[in-house]
Amino acid sequence: MGEAYSRAHVARICRVSQRRLRYWERTALVAASATRGEVRAFAFRDLVSVRSLRGLLEQGVSVRRIRRCLEAVRRRVPEIERPLESLRLWMEGSARVVVRHRGVLLEPDGQTVLDLGRAGGATVAALGARRRASAPGRGDADAFEWFERGCALDVDPAHYAEAARAYERAIALAPDFADAHCNLGAVRFNQDRREQARRCFERALEIDASHAESHLNLATLLEEESRLEEALRHYQAALRARDDCVDAHLGLALLYERLGARRRAREAWRRYLQLDPRGTWAALARRRLAPVTDAPRPDRSG
Repeated sequence: MGEAYSRAHVARICRVSQRRLRYWERTALVAASATRGEVRAFAFRDLVSVRSLRGLLEQGVSVRRIRRCLEAVRRRVPEIERPLESLRLWMEGSARVVVRHRGVLLEPDGQTVLDLGRAGGATVAALGARRRASAPGRGDADAFEWFERGCALDVDPAHYAEAARAYERAIALAPDFADAHCNLGAVRFNQDRREQARRCFERALEIDASHAESHLNLATLLEEESRLEEALRHYQAALRARDDCVDAHLGLALLYERLGARRRAREAWRRYLQLDPRGTWAALARRRLAPVTDAPRPDRSG
């Protein structure tokens, strides 16, 4: 079996934020198909899919169009196991998306197939009447686009203000978009606008009480204010919502140490290492989990 990658590792390799990667997972654009012990992880092929998705977005293909193309490919050519890896632009600077399959270029949301394998040039075959994938509504679809724009911007502090405006546009179009409220809160937190950040996280939790990222972010904010018991409850809620939340296990381990709950801290460190053995805090976790040895007794012989 090939190597399995944690979400944090994939985020570093592919240069995307973990928030953005989690959103892509939740909305079925990408998936973690491997396991590490009992934990879901990304196989190398999943990593390729993440890179393909990021590449299409960077070339200006909207997430709505990518989603529509994936739905069309799954419906029309179900034997393609990983359609995202096959999607590409027809040519540099083109807005036309095609999928390559067995020497054929398919326009997934159109009605033509370009067969490149025959001598004498490409031939065109009809696939039937053009059908558009259903969308939840114009406003919601546009909200996803503004959300993706915010995700692309909020990795750079120089673009925080622009990212916040993108998330606000997404929320204006879809007021119950919990991910957008959460990400806007993260931007406000990074801008040191703590009260605005708190309101965003709380609003996300009003919409979705099991929104793990909002619980995690609110826990971090509360812990910085030394409201430790409240922070603890939100870390625990984040893990009830998603046990593989690496940052929640890390935050919980550090908070338990701060509270003097060493046994529970060790449990949290152990779980953190299971999920992200090469993470930034992995060396500290291993030191915390190292066996405690008694100090050597003085030699009284002689």
